Amino acid sequence: MTRFYIHKLGCPKNDVDADYIAGYLIKNNCQSVSSPEEADILIVNSCGFIQSAKEESVNSVLELGQLKIKKPNLKLVITGCLAQRYAEQLKKDIPELDGIFGVDDFRKITSLIGSDTDRIAAVKVNQTKYREYDFDRVVDSDQVFAYLKISDGCDNRCSYCAIPDIRGKFRSRTIESVTEEARFLLDQGKKEIILVSQETTAYGRDIYGKPELIKLLEAFEKLTGDFWVRIMYLHPARLQTAMIDYMIDNPRICSYFDLPLQHINNDILRAMGRQVSRREIEALLNYIRERSHECGIRTNFIVGFPGETDQQFDELYRFVEKERFDRMGSFEYSAEESTRAAEMNNQVDPEIRQSRYHRLMELQREIAFEENEAKIGRSMQVLIETVLPADNRCVGRTSFDAPEVDQGVIIKGAQIAPGSFVSVKITGFDGYDLLAQEDLS
Repeated sequence: MTRFYIHKLGCPKNDVDADYIAGYLIKNNCQSVSSPEEADILIVNSCGFIQSAKEESVNSVLELGQLKIKKPNLKLVITGCLAQRYAEQLKKDIPELDGIFGVDDFRKITSLIGSDTDRIAAVKVNQTKYREYDFDRVVDSDQVFAYLKISDGCDNRCSYCAIPDIRGKFRSRTIESVTEEARFLLDQGKKEIILVSQETTAYGRDIYGKPELIKLLEAFEKLTGDFWVRIMYLHPARLQTAMIDYMIDNPRICSYFDLPLQHINNDILRAMGRQVSRREIEALLNYIRERSHECGIRTNFIVGFPGETDQQFDELYRFVEKERFDRMGSFEYSAEESTRAAEMNNQVDPEIRQSRYHRLMELQREIAFEENEAKIGRSMQVLIETVLPADNRCVGRTSFDAPEVDQGVIIKGAQIAPGSFVSVKITGFDGYDLLAQEDLS
């Protein structure tokens, strides 16, 4: 039996794709192994979003390629966004690769099994309809959560982003398909379903004639079990008050608003192609907070966008200082080929970009620590993810925190089974993480 190992890189949407690849290979009589040394086929599921992600993907391929020295029959494959974007260049530059398969192209991996076929390079196909798979995903049994991709591609054409060129046009899955996979994930024991997409607020627009995210969530109400639903990637230009109300009024839906704002200066927002203004962003944030004090707002900003002046960065800095976001990430602008922003004049010096990044993140760290201190004494519900018996503690998350990007809650003196929902009292904090004890009152 052919053994395969998948090295996952990139975003949660890429993680879902890796699960599909594993499911397809297992359906075709392959076996998943936990270390590359055990494998007959090595698969790097790559990211090609920004320069640092490209470099990480290439370095992973080269590192795994070293195993071919001792094992000449080993097959080395790259899949995902980098393969989709640079198939011919990768074929030319990395002779160690036996297969280069882009998005929706991974079924060709099986043609490498037990053959001496010539190297295969993907042919980029821009899908116009979501491609459903006739096999199950393989999900990590150790995780209490699972990502669920509800659409792929993007039509926004933000000036800094290459995703439309990589992933193609925006295309949604049907409500029935998404709900069926959600039921499968719950049957696998998942306690948190996280909806991901390039833009979840646009879900259904292409197949139903208008956005139908609320209708999708209403279908989830028929699913049985004790679980959370979290929504990622809400575009601020298209998040409607009806959607905000639905999220806040339905306890199964986490009141977690993941809003990638990217900037706040109107000129920069316009140059980015974000289709939203500062006034509209502020109105949106005010509405969310007026509707509920029990919610979490996460955002991301890009610093050093072409033409960003000191004054425009200071406007962003003061905005973050005023708004005090629950969670915030920041990125230094990366000039991506084939994007409009890469051709713009007044590219910002890398040292200035880096300085602005550190200033903004230092500010957010101060805000996060102050907000953590303010939570001491509060009772909060937590989903337990990990038990550490040797330390007599367990780790979980609140509904206001997404896995892998946000903070955790460390519960001392308790060993509670992963997947349990428990009430805890916050007793302190350790950096970004909260400290707590089980609330038995």
